Amino acid sequence: MVECVKCKFLRLYPRPTGDELASYYPTGYWFQPHDAASQAAEIYRRLVLQDHVRFVDSSLRRAKLTGPVLDVGPSGGLLARLLRDRGRKVVGLDNSSEAASIAWRVNGVPVVAGDLLAAPFTEGSFAAVTMFHVLEHVEEPGAFLDAVRRLLRPGGRLIVQVPNAASWQFLVLGEAWNGLDVPRHLWNFRDTDLEWLLRDRGFNVLRRKHFSLRDNPAGLATSIAPWLDPMSRRVRQVRESAVMTMVKNLAYLALTVACVPFAALEAACRAGSTIMIEAEPK
Repeated sequence: MVECVKCKFLRLYPRPTGDELASYYPTGYWFQPHDAASQAAEIYRRLVLQDHVRFVDSSLRRAKLTGPVLDVGPSGGLLARLLRDRGRKVVGLDNSSEAASIAWRVNGVPVVAGDLLAAPFTEGSFAAVTMFHVLEHVEEPGAFLDAVRRLLRPGGRLIVQVPNAASWQFLVLGEAWNGLDVPRHLWNFRDTDLEWLLRDRGFNVLRRKHFSLRDNPAGLATSIAPWLDPMSRRVRQVRESAVMTMVKNLAYLALTVACVPFAALEAACRAGSTIMIEAEPK
């Protein structure tokens, strides 16, 4: 990780090649098979994702927007499905054809396999675009925001979330903080960095949220015990029995719950480990 002398922005240097990065995104690493352990995890994910769903839905209601929502990087499509359950029309866009297939098959959400920079949608098609933990992974975050602005209708909303490098978790844990996620995260935004980038690319920042029930406590748990994190184990392709999977998942859940008070406190002090922003095109 390198830091700009003037603005203190953090980024990964040198960047890994495409072939190197591919090994850190094994097929289906974000998706769990339908066994007993994963079914319990599904219930948990539905619970904690309500935090995101309410934020998006309230943004649309306050702006009186009723058009379709584009979810960029939907993975298995659970967030999109929960938004659809609230009466929203949602379509996903993911560069993984497997993710698109799973979202359609498992959650019944239409997902197009493709790149946002060449998205097969008409300009001004969407009332809102959501991007949860996407910008830190892409080579050109500014270009991504330009593409979002073209796809939004006048008065539309962008909901974007990234890890917050100005968090207490990073201050305390340093290089052990899971928000760095080397080498998959190419950029490490502070909340002020993200706001500057949004304004530079033609957006007005309307609302900020420093707490995510899904991400902040779990991020701290992963930083403390990365060998327990289910996604980390899938990325590393750890071989383990069904019993061991269940034991580790339960231990990870217990640790995550124990991390909630600290995560809530840092967020209340505007130093949460993620930053979620609602913005509109100028």
